Amino acid sequence: MNYVYILVGLSLVLGGVLGYYVRQLVANQQILGTRKEAERLLTEATTRHRELLRDAREEARKLRNAAESENKEHRQQLQRLETRLDQKEATIERKQSAIGRRERELDDRARELQQTSDDIEELKKKEFEKLEQLSGISSDEAKRFLLQALEDEVKEEASRHVRIWESQVREDADRTAHFVLATAIQRCTADVVSETTVSTVTLPSDEMKGRLIGREGRNIRALEQATGVDLIIDDTPEVVTISSFAPVRREIARIALNKLILDGRIHPARIEEVVEKAKAEVDAIIKTEGENASYEASVPGLHPELIKLIGQLKYRTSYGQNVLQHSLEVAHLSGMIAAEIGSDASIARRAGLLHDIGKAVDYEVQGSHAAIGANLVRQWDKSEEVAQAVGEHHGEAQTTSTLGFIISAADAISGSRQGARRESLDQYLKRIHELEDIATGFEGVEKAYAIQAGREVRVLVKPEDMDDLGTVRLARDISKKIEECLTYPGQIRVVVARQTTAVEYAK
Repeated sequence: MNYVYILVGLSLVLGGVLGYYVRQLVANQQILGTRKEAERLLTEATTRHRELLRDAREEARKLRNAAESENKEHRQQLQRLETRLDQKEATIERKQSAIGRRERELDDRARELQQTSDDIEELKKKEFEKLEQLSGISSDEAKRFLLQALEDEVKEEASRHVRIWESQVREDADRTAHFVLATAIQRCTADVVSETTVSTVTLPSDEMKGRLIGREGRNIRALEQATGVDLIIDDTPEVVTISSFAPVRREIARIALNKLILDGRIHPARIEEVVEKAKAEVDAIIKTEGENASYEASVPGLHPELIKLIGQLKYRTSYGQNVLQHSLEVAHLSGMIAAEIGSDASIARRAGLLHDIGKAVDYEVQGSHAAIGANLVRQWDKSEEVAQAVGEHHGEAQTTSTLGFIISAADAISGSRQGARRESLDQYLKRIHELEDIATGFEGVEKAYAIQAGREVRVLVKPEDMDDLGTVRLARDISKKIEECLTYPGQIRVVVARQTTAVEYAK
């Protein structure tokens, strides 16, 4: 067994030695191949390097030759440019010399012209002096005469043209306006004024007056303090008069007074209770009337404050015409007119319904109802277009919008129709006299007559003091003076007549 182990050990040692020498032989072969490959690559790299160096030198030579050629061309161009500049400088110097000579010639010519002009002015002055001596008037007076004659001629020609243009425009405008207004009026029907704001309360007997006054006047004081009105109890049998500028307060006082009379219990505590109930009742009526008016006029979406103000117009009258009914008429008419002329009918109805909204509070706020109404619309409706139309509908502001003209026309139709408004005899006579006085106050007017219940003024002029064109100017001046000085419903027609009568006798 020991020999076997020894043999195996020797075999392993011999195998290891043989393996080592084999590996050494393989490694030497690999190193030899690697050296040959390195020598080959080095030879190729050297050859490539020489070729690249040769190509680079050739390229550098070409670039140097091209740069030298380009520099040579640039030098030639610069030489040509310098030659041109020299030529241009020479030309400019020649032109400057010519310009200098021309300037001197022009200066000499200008001095000659100035001398000639001075000579001409001197001659004109002498001629003017001779003409003034011959004519007997100075040149300034002659200029004034000439300008005056020219001004008169221009005025006459302008008046003639204005008259022709006005006639043409009036015919076209009247034709269209008549059609639109006739259509709107035909479609609108309204009752004649038949009711006014109630300001008296009928009592069952004169004994009730004493009970209303109360001990030492405490009942009447309590009622006046609670309602804000003045209660007038005089010798008129079985009648008590309620006085107040505020129509809503007057209506509250009327309702409360009727309830107290029916109830019979009249004392300060009961008066305050009844007045509160009357206020609630009137507020409910106002809200209902405002909503009904908005629905009837087809104007949805109004602010509750505007609804309330519209309802208050139920108790407001103008020349006997109920303002709420008048506002509804204007809303309908405005919508019709706007539809006929192609404008926005819904906006027109809205402006028509709100045009007199200022009359609901004009007893509390300073200013005209048109201006007050415009501010209320701006505050609650937020529509500048509607506010502008409300402010313009009475001519207090210059009417510039189509909606303003529509509202003005609808307002005039509603207020000036037959039976719409009533006027006292004193006010009517005063307005007639004022119209005639305004017309007769102009120079050249012989007589003036207010006819058609103050809707028309006929003016007769002196034919020897005024020509036909002057009558046109006079009619315009009278109409403007009436607009400035008077307040009136609707419109007033001014007619100026001039007549010349020639009489001869054949013998």
